Amino acid sequence: MEAFREPIILACIGVYFVICILVGIWAMRKTHSASDFFIAGKGLGPVVVGLAVFSSTLSGFGFVGGPGLVYNMGMTSVWMVIVSTLGYAIVFYMLAKRMRVMAEIRDSISLPDIVAARYSSKAAGGWMAVVVILGVLGYLATQILAMSTVLQSILGNTEMFEGISLITCAVISVSVLIFYAVTGGILASVYTDLVQGLIMMVCGLLVVVAAAMAVDGGFTAASSSLLADDPEAIMPFGSGGMFAAVAWAFMFGVGIAGQPHLITKLMMNRTVKDTKIILPLSIAGYAVAAMLWISVGLVMRALVLQGNHDPLGLPDDAAPEFLTAYANPLLAGVVFAGLFAAIMSTADGFLNIGAAAIIHDLPKAIRGKPLKNELWWARVATVLLCLFATGFALYARYNSGELVALLGAFGWGTFAAAIFPVVALGLNWKRATANAAIFAIVLSLVFNFSVKLFGIAMPFGMDGGFISMLVSMIAFIGISYIEKPKPLQKDIEAIMDL
Repeated sequence: MEAFREPIILACIGVYFVICILVGIWAMRKTHSASDFFIAGKGLGPVVVGLAVFSSTLSGFGFVGGPGLVYNMGMTSVWMVIVSTLGYAIVFYMLAKRMRVMAEIRDSISLPDIVAARYSSKAAGGWMAVVVILGVLGYLATQILAMSTVLQSILGNTEMFEGISLITCAVISVSVLIFYAVTGGILASVYTDLVQGLIMMVCGLLVVVAAAMAVDGGFTAASSSLLADDPEAIMPFGSGGMFAAVAWAFMFGVGIAGQPHLITKLMMNRTVKDTKIILPLSIAGYAVAAMLWISVGLVMRALVLQGNHDPLGLPDDAAPEFLTAYANPLLAGVVFAGLFAAIMSTADGFLNIGAAAIIHDLPKAIRGKPLKNELWWARVATVLLCLFATGFALYARYNSGELVALLGAFGWGTFAAAIFPVVALGLNWKRATANAAIFAIVLSLVFNFSVKLFGIAMPFGMDGGFISMLVSMIAFIGISYIEKPKPLQKDIEAIMDL
């Protein structure tokens, strides 16, 4: 089997791409309205939603960027994973019931719809749409860059495609993504999530076993190698230091309740009671699959330090290199297929919420009503968003060498800073005002993009998204206390009392 490693891996990926096309065609036949395209008609079962929730969180960011960060910084990034598991409980406690009931009562199909209804403000909904569009570009670029990096690693190891460029791999990946996203909408995404969620749970455990077997002496020997090279890397806070680790822990543990690709899925299940199944399933799936994040990065760093593997060109190559060189060929092929499924479905989710913001939410905020023939315009917006994000991803890689995980952290931080106060706090705090929501959104955008564009260094190595989130929360709470709150509409007040 080892002699046929590359053909087996390529065959698994080829089969997956064919499945993507078939799923897109199937989903297109079931997509007849904007509601079907954006939130699957609010008719999904709890198992599908549960796997979709955790799968959309641990995608190219987790599978490619996570091991790359562990390889590069040691244990610092592990704090992202640990607290995110607990973060699901925050998400469901603060948002699950309220968002699902609001989607039913107000016929909401997007996060800006929820915000506009909560604050009785078209302006607040419009600014939330701007946040979604800008954040989507950063996070969607992460998925595209991860998908292209993995495909380049796989094809580059074959004689036929040796030396293939990242741009060519991006064109191949994005072509499949566009067809899949345009035809199937969110329905294609969540059913792919179902399949890849199961793959991630089973294969995640098998990859951890393979990682332990790749180093003589297992994880103990791997840890010893890292300890001898850089003691800080294997310590609890890693080489990034305590402040960086704590900042990431807060941003990912609490900020998970501000991720639109995750919380909008809380509007898709059939009934509110499904939450009792969705939450434990999401946590269990994430906890198992996230072990790949830690184990692969740790082992690849140890193999390089021991001289058993050539140094990586980029930390992002850690997971692809490990699967290509050390995992059983069939396991590697299935995991790569699962990885592409994770990236593809998450990218589709981002395209979906981004398209909704462009053709549904902004027109409602500006002209008081959405566009006519929303389904057609949603597909057009999906194509344009995907092409623009691809350009942004390639620019980020070639201009600054941006890593997948750091690009993803920027997208995550943009969402967390703008959405957590306005949505997670706002749906649980009756005193919150529309002006406070708008100011918090604008302030978080200005802060995040200023830090990114001008390369402003944060103190103690802390992530800019963490500082932005704190500033946004303080502004939101402070202005809400200063202003006199307007009376809530009766249905909104009843929803907040749930």
